[in-house]
Parts: sequence; C-alpha cells; structure tokens
Amino acid sequence: MAAPKFSVQQQSFHAELKKRINLYFEEAQIPTTGNYKLYTKAIVLSLSLIGIYVHLVFFTPVGWLALLECIVLGGLTSAIGFNIMHDGSHGSFSKFKKINELAGLSLNVLGANVFMWNTKHNVIHHAYTNVDGIDDDIDAGPMLRLCESQKRLFFHRYQHLYFWLAYSMLFFYWVFFSDYQKYFTKRVGALPLKKMQRNDHISFWGFKALHAGFFVVLPIFMVGFLPWLLGFLLYGFFAGFVMSIVFQLAHTVEVTSFPVPLIDTNRLEDEWAIHQLKTTANFATNNKLITWLAGGLNFQIEHHLFPKISHIHYPAISKIIKQACADYGVTYNEFPKMRLAVASHVAHLRHLARA
Repeated sequence: MAAPKFSVQQQSFHAELKKRINLYFEEAQIPTTGNYKLYTKAIVLSLSLIGIYVHLVFFTPVGWLALLECIVLGGLTSAIGFNIMHDGSHGSFSKFKKINELAGLSLNVLGANVFMWNTKHNVIHHAYTNVDGIDDDIDAGPMLRLCESQKRLFFHRYQHLYFWLAYSMLFFYWVFFSDYQKYFTKRVGALPLKKMQRNDHISFWGFKALHAGFFVVLPIFMVGFLPWLLGFLLYGFFAGFVMSIVFQLAHTVEVTSFPVPLIDTNRLEDEWAIHQLKTTANFATNNKLITWLAGGLNFQIEHHLFPKISHIHYPAISKIIKQACADYGVTYNEFPKMRLAVASHVAHLRHLARA
C-alpha cells in the first residue's frame, strides 16, 4: 500500500493551531523543549532503575521482594521510554541536538533500537495515524483485530478477554523479534526503512549485545537461570503491558476513527491536523501522577499535533487546542478518567470481536 495524501484546505486548521501555540510560547518567553522539571525527573527515573537493577543482581533480595522489584523495574523501563527516550527521539527533550540523541539512546540501552523506532513512530505513526496498512502500530495481527478493515479470525471473538496477555508480550516481541525483522527486511510494515549508515549498524548490534549482557548473561551468572527467568519474564510482561495500554487508550477506543483513503485518488478525507484529532484521544489529564509517569502521553492529542514540543508543556497548550477546536467545531476526544478509557478500549475490542 502506497502512503496516502492528505486533503489540502485553504483555511488550514493546522495553521491556526500553530499560530496560537507559537503566540503562547512567545508571550510566556519559554522554550518549547524540556526544563529543570523534566531533567530532574530523568535523573530520578534513571537512578531508580540503576539502583533496583544493582540490588536485584548483586544483592539478591528475598523472593517476594525480588519479584516486587522486577515489577517496579518494568514500570521504570516504561517510564524512561515515555519520559526520556520519547522526548529525546522527537527532539524536544533539550534544545541541544546531542542531548536529544543521548536521551533517545536510552531506548537502545533498554533493549530496543531508536533508529527503528524513529521510522516506525516518528515518520509513519505520526503521519498516518490509524491508517490500516500503513500505521504499523495498529498491526497486531493475527493475535488482535484493532479496526474494521482488518480480517476477523475465529479467535478474535475472545480478544476482549485475552488482550492483556497479548499486550504483556510487547516488550519481548519488540526487543527480540520486530527490531530484527525490520533490520533484515529493511521495511517497517508496508514502507521501506531509511537507509542505515555504518554507525547505525554498529549501534544496532552493539547495544543489542550490551542489553543481552546486562539483562541476560550477568543476571544468570549472579542469581542462576530459573530465578533470572522468572524475574525477567515478570519484568518484561509488566513493561510490555504498560507500554501497550498507554498507546491503545490513545488510539483504539470507541471515539477514535480509522480513516481509509479513497481508492481512486489514494487521498484521505481530512487535512492532517483534523485527521490527528479524529484518530487520537486523551485520558486522565487531571491525574498528575499518571501524567508524570506516562510522560504526558495521556495528552496524546497535544503530542500528535505538536510532537516537537516537550510533554511538560502539554497541560498548558491543551487549553489552547481545546478552545481552537471549540471555535472551529472540531471534536476533541477526551476521557476524564483512565478507567473510562480502559472500558472504552475493551468495548472497542468487543465490537470488533463480533462477525
């Protein structure tokens, strides 16, 4: 499937949004990138992960505490991805390019690969959100059916019951399979992968080896195979579930759409900004703890419209975007509570489970 085109409007809603957001930052006289709050959070999360890792591997706590720390380690892995890697890969962590690159490399340290992520997420997902056949993030087949245009298999009738297990497998699938699939096929779903330079190849294999050393070989040597296996599975399952559910609540709920390009023109109905608003939803935006841990990704609308703005600014600019939507009669999808978003996601899966 070729990448579709977006409609072009003379009075662009996106242009109006950019005008209002730019005015906010000019009047506030603040940069669009991170500040001391983000950097403090990055230090706290990083030191916490290192501390728990060292305690687990070198000090071997009692069984129940070790299992609890493995779960916390998985949560910290997700939080570092949401807060440090995500802003860094979008160039919004810092005004300095090298610092953004270092922040993005945190993904490599944790087992995945930022080069693959940039193509999959920044280039494809952000441009063609929820377009089946293009957006690799909604391709969970054959295990899950996430939109109407995807083929329904007999076991999908139970997907609203087993989805949590599928989501828990994301971390292992990502680190040990999909990165290699993209590397060797040189494709992300239907679209070609950007050409890798020599340093990209070295980084890919070097960090994969480093991750295997720190998260597989060394722990097995220190605590034994079976304790490592149990802890690593618990760690990976929790990290995968957290990463998955944050994404799914933002894009695969009852109120979001899955646009299909016109067959004759391969063009989508809406301009890009309207497309993002139709395919994205916010959740629990008044919950400061969720916002802090999820790196503002519960403000998914703000992130998709302005991915180069750091997530620490999302609560402020959300008010501006809401007002613009009200002025232009554009729907702003939002769930006030996380549990309501979860219920809507389950209802969406149940609907797609039917013939």
